Amino acid sequence: MPLSIQLGCAARFTWIELSFLGRVITAYIAGENASEVNGEANILDTQRQKNDIILEAMNDGNADNSTKGHLKKFFNYADGAGETYTMLKAAHGAKKRGTDIIGYEEAKSTKKRSSALSLLEMTESIGILLLATLAGYAFSWLGFTEANIITVYILAVLLIAVITTSRFYSIVSSVVSVLIFNFFFTAPKFTFMAYDKGYPATFLIMLTAAFITSTLAIKLKNHAKQAAQAAFRTKILFDTNQLIQKANGTDEIITETANQLIKLLKRNIVFYHCNSGKLEEPRIFFASEEGLGDELVSDREKAAAQWVMENNKHAGATTDTLSDAKCMYLAVRVMGKVYGVVGIKMQDNPLDSFENSVMLSILGECALALENEKNAKEKEAAAILAKNEQLRANLLRAISHDLRTPLTSIMGNADNLLSNGDSFDTSTKKQIYKDIYDDSMWLINLVENLLSVTRLEDGKMKLNLSMELMEEIITEALHHINNRDLRHRIKVKNSDEMVLVNVDARLIVQVIINLVDNAIKYTPEGSEIVIETEKHKDKVKVSVADNGLGISDEIKGKVFDMFFSGANNIADSRRSIGLGLSLCKSVIAAHGGEIFVSDNKPQGAVFTFTLPAREVNMTSHVN
Repeated sequence: MPLSIQLGCAARFTWIELSFLGRVITAYIAGENASEVNGEANILDTQRQKNDIILEAMNDGNADNSTKGHLKKFFNYADGAGETYTMLKAAHGAKKRGTDIIGYEEAKSTKKRSSALSLLEMTESIGILLLATLAGYAFSWLGFTEANIITVYILAVLLIAVITTSRFYSIVSSVVSVLIFNFFFTAPKFTFMAYDKGYPATFLIMLTAAFITSTLAIKLKNHAKQAAQAAFRTKILFDTNQLIQKANGTDEIITETANQLIKLLKRNIVFYHCNSGKLEEPRIFFASEEGLGDELVSDREKAAAQWVMENNKHAGATTDTLSDAKCMYLAVRVMGKVYGVVGIKMQDNPLDSFENSVMLSILGECALALENEKNAKEKEAAAILAKNEQLRANLLRAISHDLRTPLTSIMGNADNLLSNGDSFDTSTKKQIYKDIYDDSMWLINLVENLLSVTRLEDGKMKLNLSMELMEEIITEALHHINNRDLRHRIKVKNSDEMVLVNVDARLIVQVIINLVDNAIKYTPEGSEIVIETEKHKDKVKVSVADNGLGISDEIKGKVFDMFFSGANNIADSRRSIGLGLSLCKSVIAAHGGEIFVSDNKPQGAVFTFTLPAREVNMTSHVN
């Protein structure tokens, strides 16, 4: 018989052998029923009949005696394999009855193993061994040594270990490769006997090499899997940290945490935020658009979440505590402090160790973020409390000192008039009347400023906006100033064009009064104060300049702070508690403008504020 026909027949017989072994092992491991086992027997009988026909054809042809002998040995092997199949069938029946024939594990472990051994991977393994056998025949025909053929089978085992998911395949393929090599490539061929004394050592070395190779391949796969899991864990934790850091407030922190858990676990999430030792209403986050939320917030589920918060332990599904719950509940905690409880909807399959590890890390990030958010709110509340305490202290100082001084002056002057009024000449009486008037007006302005600042800070003051001429507002403000102080020269420089603004006139008048009063208080007698109005595009610019001593750069940033009075060397410094400029800043800001201070040239200070300008539309009607 030509060599090509021999190789073709050998390939066909090898495929029959490996396919048959694959069916036997698959039927046994998968636990098929009796009808399926009998079906395999029928297939085997049909294949035997085909083999008999082939053998008869070869007897009628010119096949040499050596080839016929090998084929007969092969069919004898097939008969032996049939007996093996019968034995495995009996073993399968014993396994059905619960007899521990091959030391299989418990039912649960057997189910896992059966699911791990897929028919596809079994077929792939058989195919690789088939290709290795064909390659071995080619090497043998080309005159290669047995060491080369052994290398091919080791490579086949290595490939099987790489492409399959269970270690079972690599172990079985290591043994099967030795058996196949013995059957096809050692004398006498097509038997499991070996005449050469060195073959047992060769088989042992081959088996050991194949086993070590497959083990190393599996380890490399496991290392690659662990590296991929570590990379995934690092990425998801980094993303979680970034998203939580960007979150603004507790609600956003909870939302980002739940979204990351859904991304990792593909399960519905329930989150209970803990506030003042009590659980708030639950928030449900669905892994898909459709979901049943009622079963996740039932009384039984809430009771499990409450138990977790009180005991700081896991509970719910897949645990020993309240295991009838739909969700597994975990505490979101830092150093024993619980900031919330998260529930994860458990399905048929529980969380694996990797998912559980990443999940706990995400919950740790969430707990730290909630703790930082809580600390920030406490610091903010403490700062507000300190500010209120400072405000209260300043008000007490103003009332106890700054208000008492003018009141004492008014009471003293009034007592002089009552007791000695008849002995005072006209000029003395006028001076006393003027002092009483000035102190009274100062008290009125102080009270007005206090009320205005309080209303503006609380947001309770409503602006009564109206279209006003800036020139008229300045004139109204000067009416309240001229009667009080004639010891300073006050000039007004109005713009050449008509300047119209939409403002609360009463408040803007108060701003100008405060700015001019500030200039009078902090400049010596005879100083010049200039009020100037300009229009720049869509803004109106009003400035109050003086030629006094000016303001140092160190305190320019503080002059608009409440209760800041600065250093004042003028004799009348008692009349300043630092509310006037603070009120100016609040009023101008409420109108959408800004106020600032700068240096006057050659000396002095300039206070400037801006307001949105309005256009003047003049329409002429001709009769």
